[in-house]
Amino acid sequence: MNWLYLGVAVIFEIAVAISAGKAKGFTRLWWSVSTLVTGAIGTYFLSLALLTFPVGVGYAIWTSVAGVGIVILGALFFGQRLTMKKFFGIALVIGGVVGLQLSGA
Repeated sequence: MNWLYLGVAVIFEIAVAISAGKAKGFTRLWWSVSTLVTGAIGTYFLSLALLTFPVGVGYAIWTSVAGVGIVILGALFFGQRLTMKKFFGIALVIGGVVGLQLSGA
């Protein structure tokens, strides 16, 4: 169940990033509200996952997977470019997450 909680937390963390970008410095009301609500929900599910994950490992996986998701969604839906350097960075992040999991998370 802890992986499910972490997965839900990742989805909401991605939503936070998208909402925060659209909020334009909290000048757009509904995007600002979305940022705060999705942030609260994501943090709640992260806290549930951290009942069984070590905090450092759980938090690192949460932020890393969400970061990769945001980069991919940015390329798919927001016209952001994926360069070879970005692909390399994504591979490093995935390798780090796998390494954390193999370390006994």
